[in-house]
Amino acid sequence: MDSVRNQRAASLPAKLSRSWLLESGGANANFTAALASEADSVIFDIEDAVPADEKEAARERVISALNEGLTAWVRINAIDTEFWSDDLAALSGTPGLRGVMLAKTERPEHVSQTALRLRAGTPVLALIESGLGIENATAIACAPGTFRLAFGVGDFRRDTGASDDPMALAYARSRLVVASRVGELPGPIDGPTNSTDEQVLRDACEVTASMGMTGKLCLKTEQTETINYGLSPSQSEVQWAHELLHKHSTGEVEGDGSYLPRLARAQKINDLADSYGLWNS
Repeated sequence: MDSVRNQRAASLPAKLSRSWLLESGGANANFTAALASEADSVIFDIEDAVPADEKEAARERVISALNEGLTAWVRINAIDTEFWSDDLAALSGTPGLRGVMLAKTERPEHVSQTALRLRAGTPVLALIESGLGIENATAIACAPGTFRLAFGVGDFRRDTGASDDPMALAYARSRLVVASRVGELPGPIDGPTNSTDEQVLRDACEVTASMGMTGKLCLKTEQTETINYGLSPSQSEVQWAHELLHKHSTGEVEGDGSYLPRLARAQKINDLADSYGLWNS
């Protein structure tokens, strides 16, 4: 079953993942299609996508897939639900588990208590979906076990009454970006865009990137390529980095005070281009 995994995405470190595809663990789950998509990371969802009376069956479906050769992240239920403990008990021994996304993370101990119930070293992606979670974002980012932060836009809007206007959500996004920096985490993951309009998704990715976020959740496989493109260095940035690094390697060093920061940025873009396969695109 390993052959279904998108090999480019399978070899990409999750700290660099741009597109995070949520695939429902419900009765109509299509795990193999999700894993064969262009998604950098795939999350089997046994939380929001599954009604309460179907959660046990969905959990068993996901565990079976992870025990039979598939590898993925799993979004588990919030710590204050009756399902959280059972989710972790079932997942703790599965060989295909890449990490868990913890729904409705609001406090640092939510992450640390989750991590303690999993195999040592299993990363926890903290999904922050409320005003309290946003205000505690720095503490959550610094908690043992936190791998990366993600923004649950829908629930956050319901909790706070905020609209989907980028200005209305700018504070929350900025909090996650700054918290990730303080906690020395990779850039945070933005929430999904539900529109089927390609331009709407492109515009949303521009907002994500402009805020300093480096990943984005999505619910449809066809959105993954647009997200990957929108959250990658542009062709002009890659070309600029290539030219600057070439000049540096040949001794054409520019002596002004901005040179070293520009050189570091060029090296970062170059490394990302290699990781994402942009030199051959």
